[in-house]
Amino acid sequence: MPKPYSHSLKFPRSIASAALCAVSILCPLYAGQPQAPSAPVDPPQDRTNPATMQSFQIPSHGAQLNALVYVAAGEGRHPAVVLLHGFPGNERNLDLAQDIRRAGWDVLYFNYRGSWGSPGDFSFSHGIEDTAAAVAYLRQPPMARILRLDPSRIVLIGHSMGGFMAVEGAAADPAIMAFGLISAADLGARIPQPLPKEKEEAVIKSMSAAYAREGMAPLAGCTPEGLARETLANAAQWNFLTKVDALKTRPALIISSNDGLAPGNAAFAAALQHAGNDRVTTLHLATDHAYSDQRRALSNAVLQWLAALPQAPPQH
Repeated sequence: MPKPYSHSLKFPRSIASAALCAVSILCPLYAGQPQAPSAPVDPPQDRTNPATMQSFQIPSHGAQLNALVYVAAGEGRHPAVVLLHGFPGNERNLDLAQDIRRAGWDVLYFNYRGSWGSPGDFSFSHGIEDTAAAVAYLRQPPMARILRLDPSRIVLIGHSMGGFMAVEGAAADPAIMAFGLISAADLGARIPQPLPKEKEEAVIKSMSAAYAREGMAPLAGCTPEGLARETLANAAQWNFLTKVDALKTRPALIISSNDGLAPGNAAFAAALQHAGNDRVTTLHLATDHAYSDQRRALSNAVLQWLAALPQAPPQH
């Protein structure tokens, strides 16, 4: 049985310095990690309990979220990852989902309300609610049987805005076993606190432009300005640092890249460690926000972290 572990790497002091390092030399997740990993190998086919894909809709606050689960081969009961996409969700990390399934985990992917064809209006608050609804759906005994999963061993892993959803979801749900962040976007930290009233409109204008640049076409029922105002209204409670106390006892994986989010991710990791969390694993990869040329390195890091998680659910 793998032991829980603590492994932390220092993030580079600046994004520029990160670009100067060769990841496999300066930023390995573990000593001895291969520089050129071999291609993943499919496990022997289990004809009795084969790997499958199940698609369905998850009820959430009057809407039906489009969802799928990559079901791992074998009788189970399998641990499960809920894989949370970012804003607006162009990078879905389904290659990562397949690798996680190959390692024996079920993987749930879904689209938040108002995103990518799921009915309803998109908002960050709705995304938080939808994440909780997705976890609750997995825990229902009929779904656990169909998917051959262990509802006591659920991990949240999120990319970008999905990392924000993972932090919010894990902090609100002590039964979440662990959480992983991939270039997590700390929405609350984007707004200085306290923010003088006379500066609010300028911040909303700037944030609206940033959301518009990310691309709003896959999202329904929202506007860049509306999302900016929602962020401003919730900034204090949505800051990652406000969740440290709720998350200080659970394993965390925090991966960053050269996208400007690394300093905030490093600060969150440091705060967790300062609070006594000795199971924080960090890694910086010198690549873009989508990890375009580091997909294998990203997958290796996630798989090694998942493999080292405890075999029994955490005690709280």
